[in-house]
Amino acid sequence: MDISQCEGVYVFVEQVDGKIPGVVYELIGRGRGLAQQRGAKVTAVILGHGLEGFEERLSEYGADEIVSVDDVALKVYVTEPYARALTEVILAGKPEIVLFGATAIGRDLAPRISARIHTGLTADCTSLDISGEDNKMGQGLLMMTRPAFGGNVMATILCPEFRPQMATVRPGVMRRIEPIKGAKAKITRREVKGLGDSINVKILEVVKKVTELTDIMEAKVLVSGGRGMGGSDFGILEELAQVLGGAVSASRAAVDANWQPKDRQVGQTGKTVRPDLYVACGISGAIQHLAGMEDSKIIVAINKDESAPIFEVADFGLVGDLHKIVPKLTELCRKAIGQRQA
Repeated sequence: MDISQCEGVYVFVEQVDGKIPGVVYELIGRGRGLAQQRGAKVTAVILGHGLEGFEERLSEYGADEIVSVDDVALKVYVTEPYARALTEVILAGKPEIVLFGATAIGRDLAPRISARIHTGLTADCTSLDISGEDNKMGQGLLMMTRPAFGGNVMATILCPEFRPQMATVRPGVMRRIEPIKGAKAKITRREVKGLGDSINVKILEVVKKVTELTDIMEAKVLVSGGRGMGGSDFGILEELAQVLGGAVSASRAAVDANWQPKDRQVGQTGKTVRPDLYVACGISGAIQHLAGMEDSKIIVAINKDESAPIFEVADFGLVGDLHKIVPKLTELCRKAIGQRQA
Protein backbone atom coordinates (compact mmCIF):
# COMPACT_ATOMS: atom_id res chain seq x y z
CA MET A 1 0.00 0.00 0.00
CA ASP A 2 1.43 3.38 -1.05
CA ILE A 3 2.53 5.20 2.13
CA SER A 4 1.84 8.62 0.61
CA GLN A 5 -1.85 7.76 0.12
CA CYS A 6 -2.49 6.46 3.64
CA GLU A 7 -4.21 8.64 6.22
CA GLY A 8 -6.23 8.23 9.41
CA VAL A 9 -6.68 5.67 12.17
CA TYR A 10 -9.03 2.68 11.90
CA VAL A 11 -10.27 0.84 15.00
CA PHE A 12 -11.84 -2.59 14.58
CA VAL A 13 -15.08 -2.71 16.60
CA GLU A 14 -15.53 -6.21 17.92
CA GLN A 15 -19.09 -7.09 18.92
CA VAL A 16 -20.60 -10.34 20.14
CA ASP A 17 -24.33 -10.74 20.80
CA GLY A 18 -24.79 -7.02 20.40
CA LYS A 19 -22.22 -6.14 23.06
CA ILE A 20 -19.01 -4.19 22.47
CA PRO A 21 -16.11 -4.89 24.88
CA GLY A 22 -14.58 -1.99 26.79
CA VAL A 23 -11.26 -2.24 24.96
CA VAL A 24 -12.95 -0.91 21.81
CA TYR A 25 -13.89 2.36 23.51
CA GLU A 26 -10.39 2.57 24.95
CA LEU A 27 -8.90 2.18 21.46
CA ILE A 28 -11.22 4.75 19.91
CA GLY A 29 -10.16 7.23 22.58
CA ARG A 30 -6.46 6.55 22.04
CA GLY A 31 -6.96 6.39 18.28
CA ARG A 32 -8.54 9.83 18.42
CA GLY A 33 -5.43 11.18 20.14
CA LEU A 34 -3.12 9.56 17.57
CA ALA A 35 -5.25 10.84 14.69
CA GLN A 36 -5.16 14.39 16.05
CA GLN A 37 -1.35 14.20 16.22
CA ARG A 38 -1.38 13.28 12.54
CA GLY A 39 -4.04 15.85 11.59
CA ALA A 40 -6.43 13.06 10.59
CA LYS A 41 -9.61 11.29 11.72
CA VAL A 42 -10.38 8.13 13.66
CA THR A 43 -12.76 5.65 12.04
CA ALA A 44 -14.58 2.83 13.82
CA VAL A 45 -15.08 -0.23 11.59
CA ILE A 46 -17.85 -2.58 12.70
CA LEU A 47 -18.79 -5.89 11.06
CA GLY A 48 -21.80 -8.08 11.80
CA HIS A 49 -25.52 -8.44 11.15
CA GLY A 50 -28.25 -6.23 12.57
CA LEU A 51 -25.90 -3.41 13.52
CA GLU A 52 -28.53 -0.79 14.31
CA GLY A 53 -28.02 1.11 17.54
CA PHE A 54 -24.22 1.22 17.71
CA GLU A 55 -23.67 4.55 15.97
CA GLU A 56 -24.60 6.84 18.86
CA ARG A 57 -22.34 5.17 21.43
CA LEU A 58 -19.35 4.92 19.08
CA SER A 59 -19.79 8.59 18.17
CA GLU A 60 -19.91 9.67 21.82
CA TYR A 61 -16.67 7.81 22.57
CA GLY A 62 -14.71 9.66 19.91
CA ALA A 63 -15.28 8.14 16.45
CA ASP A 64 -15.23 10.74 13.67
CA GLU A 65 -16.55 8.22 11.16
CA ILE A 66 -18.18 4.80 11.36
CA VAL A 67 -17.84 2.25 8.56
CA SER A 68 -20.17 -0.72 8.84
CA VAL A 69 -20.53 -3.94 6.86
CA ASP A 70 -23.86 -5.59 7.63
CA ASP A 71 -24.22 -9.10 6.21
CA VAL A 72 -25.86 -12.29 7.45
CA ALA A 73 -22.55 -14.09 6.83
CA LEU A 74 -21.05 -11.92 9.59
CA LYS A 75 -23.72 -12.68 12.22
CA VAL A 76 -21.38 -15.02 14.15
CA TYR A 77 -17.64 -14.53 14.08
CA VAL A 78 -15.98 -16.81 11.54
CA THR A 79 -12.43 -15.96 10.54
CA GLU A 80 -12.62 -16.12 6.75
CA PRO A 81 -15.61 -13.85 6.00
CA TYR A 82 -14.52 -11.36 8.66
CA ALA A 83 -10.97 -11.29 7.27
CA ARG A 84 -12.23 -10.77 3.73
CA ALA A 85 -14.66 -8.01 4.68
CA LEU A 86 -12.17 -6.09 6.81
CA THR A 87 -9.41 -6.45 4.21
CA GLU A 88 -11.63 -4.85 1.57
CA VAL A 89 -12.58 -2.01 3.92
CA ILE A 90 -8.90 -1.31 4.68
CA LEU A 91 -7.80 -1.48 1.03
CA ALA A 92 -10.57 0.94 0.07
CA GLY A 93 -9.99 3.39 2.94
CA LYS A 94 -6.17 3.28 2.99
CA PRO A 95 -5.68 4.07 6.70
CA GLU A 96 -2.27 4.87 8.14
CA ILE A 97 -2.93 2.94 11.37
CA VAL A 98 -5.24 0.02 12.24
CA LEU A 99 -5.86 -1.02 15.86
CA PHE A 100 -7.41 -4.18 17.33
CA GLY A 101 -8.17 -5.21 20.89
CA ALA A 102 -5.95 -8.07 22.08
CA THR A 103 -8.97 -10.30 22.62
CA ALA A 104 -9.60 -13.82 21.33
CA ILE A 105 -11.18 -12.38 18.17
CA GLY A 106 -8.63 -9.59 17.72
CA ARG A 107 -5.70 -11.96 18.11
CA ASP A 108 -7.21 -14.30 15.52
CA LEU A 109 -8.21 -11.67 12.98
CA ALA A 110 -5.34 -9.14 13.06
CA PRO A 111 -2.50 -11.41 11.82
CA ARG A 112 -4.65 -12.65 8.94
CA ILE A 113 -5.34 -9.09 7.86
CA SER A 114 -1.66 -8.11 8.08
CA ALA A 115 -0.68 -11.10 5.91
CA ARG A 116 -3.29 -10.25 3.26
CA ILE A 117 -2.28 -6.62 2.91
CA HIS A 118 1.45 -7.29 3.36
CA THR A 119 2.25 -5.22 6.42
CA GLY A 120 3.60 -5.73 9.94
CA LEU A 121 1.73 -6.35 13.18
CA THR A 122 2.80 -5.71 16.77
CA ALA A 123 0.89 -7.83 19.29
CA ASP A 124 -0.17 -7.16 22.89
CA CYS A 125 0.85 -3.50 23.00
CA THR A 126 0.66 -1.59 26.26
CA SER A 127 1.47 1.87 24.85
CA LEU A 128 1.00 3.71 21.55
CA ASP A 129 2.47 7.05 20.50
CA ILE A 130 3.63 9.02 17.48
CA SER A 131 7.37 9.51 16.94
CA GLY A 132 8.83 13.01 16.90
CA GLU A 133 11.57 14.73 14.97
CA ASP A 134 14.27 13.15 17.15
CA ASN A 135 13.45 9.64 15.95
CA LYS A 136 16.15 8.23 13.67
CA MET A 137 13.62 6.20 11.67
CA GLY A 138 11.53 9.26 10.86
CA GLN A 139 8.83 11.51 12.21
CA GLY A 140 5.17 10.50 12.45
CA LEU A 141 5.63 6.74 12.84
CA LEU A 142 3.46 4.75 15.23
CA MET A 143 5.55 3.77 18.25
CA MET A 144 4.15 0.42 19.44
CA THR A 145 5.43 -0.62 22.87
CA ARG A 146 5.00 -4.09 24.33
CA PRO A 147 6.63 -6.31 26.97
CA ALA A 148 9.40 -8.63 25.76
CA PHE A 149 11.53 -11.40 27.27
CA GLY A 150 8.84 -12.43 29.74
CA GLY A 151 8.04 -8.86 30.68
CA ASN A 152 11.58 -8.05 31.81
CA VAL A 153 12.07 -5.33 29.16
CA MET A 154 9.79 -3.05 27.16
CA ALA A 155 10.32 -3.06 23.38
CA THR A 156 9.19 -0.22 21.11
CA ILE A 157 8.53 -1.42 17.56
CA LEU A 158 8.22 0.67 14.38
CA CYS A 159 6.93 -0.19 10.92
CA PRO A 160 8.56 2.41 8.64
CA GLU A 161 8.20 0.76 5.23
CA PHE A 162 4.67 -0.66 5.06
CA ARG A 163 1.15 0.58 5.67
CA PRO A 164 -1.05 0.43 7.53
CA GLN A 165 0.84 0.20 10.81
CA MET A 166 -1.07 -2.42 12.80
CA ALA A 167 -1.25 -3.36 16.46
CA THR A 168 -3.31 -5.34 18.93
CA VAL A 169 -3.66 -3.62 22.31
CA ARG A 170 -4.27 -5.16 25.69
CA PRO A 171 -7.58 -4.36 27.35
CA GLY A 172 -7.35 -1.92 30.23
CA VAL A 173 -4.08 -0.18 29.34
CA MET A 174 -5.69 2.80 27.56
CA ARG A 175 -8.14 5.24 29.08
CA ARG A 176 -11.44 5.77 27.31
CA ILE A 177 -12.45 9.41 26.90
CA GLU A 178 -15.41 10.94 28.67
CA PRO A 179 -18.48 10.51 26.40
CA ILE A 180 -19.16 13.52 24.19
CA LYS A 181 -22.93 13.90 24.47
CA GLY A 182 -24.63 14.62 21.18
CA ALA A 183 -21.57 13.80 19.05
CA LYS A 184 -22.45 12.61 15.56
CA ALA A 185 -20.04 10.61 13.43
CA LYS A 186 -20.24 10.29 9.67
CA ILE A 187 -21.87 6.94 8.80
CA THR A 188 -20.65 4.92 5.81
CA ARG A 189 -22.30 1.59 4.99
CA ARG A 190 -20.31 -0.70 2.75
CA GLU A 191 -21.29 -3.88 0.95
CA VAL A 192 -18.87 -6.72 0.35
CA LYS A 193 -20.32 -9.19 -2.13
CA GLY A 194 -20.01 -12.95 -1.84
CA LEU A 195 -19.15 -13.13 1.86
CA GLY A 196 -21.34 -16.21 2.24
CA ASP A 197 -19.07 -18.02 -0.20
CA SER A 198 -16.12 -17.39 2.14
CA ILE A 199 -17.58 -19.42 4.99
CA ASN A 200 -15.51 -22.58 5.30
CA VAL A 201 -16.62 -23.46 8.82
CA LYS A 202 -20.21 -24.13 9.84
CA ILE A 203 -21.21 -23.08 13.36
CA LEU A 204 -23.49 -25.80 14.70
CA GLU A 205 -23.90 -24.50 18.23
CA VAL A 206 -22.49 -21.78 20.49
CA VAL A 207 -21.98 -23.04 24.05
CA LYS A 208 -21.47 -20.34 26.64
CA LYS A 209 -19.66 -21.09 29.86
CA VAL A 210 -21.16 -19.44 32.89
CA THR A 211 -18.70 -18.48 35.59
CA GLU A 212 -19.22 -16.88 38.96
CA LEU A 213 -15.76 -15.30 38.97
CA THR A 214 -15.69 -11.54 38.55
CA ASP A 215 -13.46 -10.20 35.79
CA ILE A 216 -10.71 -8.44 37.73
CA MET A 217 -10.67 -5.66 35.12
CA GLU A 218 -14.26 -4.79 36.04
CA ALA A 219 -13.90 -5.06 39.83
CA LYS A 220 -14.00 -1.84 41.88
CA VAL A 221 -12.06 -3.49 44.72
CA LEU A 222 -9.19 -5.96 44.35
CA VAL A 223 -7.39 -7.88 47.09
CA SER A 224 -4.21 -9.20 45.52
CA GLY A 225 -1.75 -11.79 46.79
CA GLY A 226 1.88 -12.33 45.89
CA ARG A 227 4.90 -14.42 46.73
CA GLY A 228 4.56 -13.37 50.36
CA MET A 229 1.48 -15.58 50.68
CA GLY A 230 4.04 -18.38 51.00
CA GLY A 231 1.85 -20.94 49.28
CA SER A 232 -0.86 -20.58 51.90
CA ASP A 233 -4.54 -20.65 51.13
CA PHE A 234 -5.88 -17.47 49.53
CA GLY A 235 -8.97 -17.90 51.71
CA ILE A 236 -8.09 -14.96 53.96
CA LEU A 237 -7.89 -12.73 50.88
CA GLU A 238 -11.16 -14.08 49.52
CA GLU A 239 -12.86 -13.30 52.84
CA LEU A 240 -11.59 -9.71 52.81
CA ALA A 241 -12.60 -9.30 49.17
CA GLN A 242 -16.09 -10.59 49.95
CA VAL A 243 -16.51 -8.13 52.83
CA LEU A 244 -15.38 -5.25 50.60
CA GLY A 245 -17.52 -6.37 47.66
CA GLY A 246 -14.50 -7.03 45.47
CA ALA A 247 -12.48 -9.83 43.88
CA VAL A 248 -9.19 -11.62 44.41
CA SER A 249 -6.24 -11.13 42.07
CA ALA A 250 -2.57 -12.12 42.14
CA SER A 251 0.95 -11.26 41.09
CA ARG A 252 2.84 -13.25 38.48
CA ALA A 253 4.81 -15.08 41.18
CA ALA A 254 1.59 -16.38 42.73
CA VAL A 255 0.22 -17.45 39.35
CA ASP A 256 3.49 -19.16 38.33
CA ALA A 257 3.32 -21.09 41.62
CA ASN A 258 -0.19 -22.26 40.67
CA TRP A 259 -1.74 -20.54 43.68
CA GLN A 260 -4.16 -18.62 41.43
CA PRO A 261 -5.34 -19.04 37.80
CA LYS A 262 -3.84 -17.02 34.96
CA ASP A 263 -6.93 -14.83 34.51
CA ARG A 264 -6.36 -13.47 38.04
CA GLN A 265 -2.87 -12.14 37.20
CA VAL A 266 -2.16 -8.40 37.40
CA GLY A 267 0.86 -6.93 35.62
CA GLN A 268 2.60 -6.52 32.28
CA THR A 269 2.16 -10.20 31.44
CA GLY A 270 -1.30 -10.30 32.99
CA LYS A 271 -4.10 -7.73 33.12
CA THR A 272 -4.04 -3.99 33.68
CA VAL A 273 -6.50 -2.89 36.36
CA ARG A 274 -7.70 0.46 37.75
CA PRO A 275 -9.94 -0.34 40.74
CA ASP A 276 -11.08 2.19 43.30
CA LEU A 277 -9.20 0.17 45.94
CA TYR A 278 -6.23 -2.18 45.46
CA VAL A 279 -4.99 -4.12 48.50
CA ALA A 280 -1.56 -5.66 47.81
CA CYS A 281 -0.75 -8.49 50.23
CA GLY A 282 2.74 -9.94 50.20
CA ILE A 283 3.60 -8.26 46.90
CA SER A 284 7.07 -6.72 46.74
CA GLY A 285 6.22 -4.34 43.91
CA ALA A 286 8.31 -5.38 40.92
CA ILE A 287 8.04 -2.90 38.04
CA GLN A 288 6.18 -5.47 35.94
CA HIS A 289 3.45 -5.70 38.57
CA LEU A 290 3.29 -1.96 39.23
CA ALA A 291 2.68 -1.33 35.53
CA GLY A 292 -0.57 -3.27 35.83
CA MET A 293 -2.04 -1.55 38.91
CA GLU A 294 -0.31 1.76 39.68
CA ASP A 295 -3.28 3.76 38.33
CA SER A 296 -5.59 2.37 41.05
CA LYS A 297 -7.31 5.20 42.94
CA ILE A 298 -6.25 3.99 46.41
CA ILE A 299 -3.45 1.47 47.03
CA VAL A 300 -3.00 -0.29 50.36
CA ALA A 301 0.17 -2.36 50.77
CA ILE A 302 0.74 -5.06 53.39
CA ASN A 303 4.27 -6.45 53.53
CA LYS A 304 6.73 -7.52 56.22
CA ASP A 305 9.60 -5.85 54.33
CA GLU A 306 9.43 -2.13 55.06
CA SER A 307 11.76 -1.38 52.13
CA ALA A 308 9.58 -3.17 49.54
CA PRO A 309 9.07 -1.05 46.37
CA ILE A 310 5.28 -1.43 46.68
CA PHE A 311 5.32 1.14 49.50
CA GLU A 312 6.61 3.77 47.07
CA VAL A 313 3.28 3.78 45.18
CA ALA A 314 1.01 2.91 48.11
CA ASP A 315 -1.32 5.47 49.66
CA PHE A 316 -1.36 3.45 52.90
CA GLY A 317 1.19 0.90 54.08
CA LEU A 318 1.10 -1.75 56.80
CA VAL A 319 4.39 -3.41 57.77
CA GLY A 320 3.97 -6.84 59.30
CA ASP A 321 2.81 -10.42 58.84
CA LEU A 322 -0.09 -10.38 56.35
CA HIS A 323 -1.46 -13.61 57.87
CA LYS A 324 -2.10 -11.68 61.09
CA ILE A 325 -2.99 -8.31 59.58
CA VAL A 326 -5.48 -9.41 56.90
CA PRO A 327 -7.88 -11.27 59.26
CA LYS A 328 -7.86 -8.28 61.65
CA LEU A 329 -8.45 -5.91 58.76
CA THR A 330 -11.33 -8.07 57.56
CA GLU A 331 -12.96 -7.99 60.98
CA LEU A 332 -12.57 -4.22 61.28
CA CYS A 333 -14.06 -3.70 57.81
CA ARG A 334 -16.95 -6.02 58.63
CA LYS A 335 -17.74 -4.07 61.80
CA ALA A 336 -17.45 -0.69 60.09
CA ILE A 337 -19.75 -1.75 57.25
CA GLY A 338 -22.22 -3.22 59.72
CA GLN A 339 -22.33 -0.01 61.73
CA ARG A 340 -22.87 2.05 58.59
CA GLN A 341 -25.77 -0.16 57.49
CA ALA A 342 -27.37 -0.18 60.95
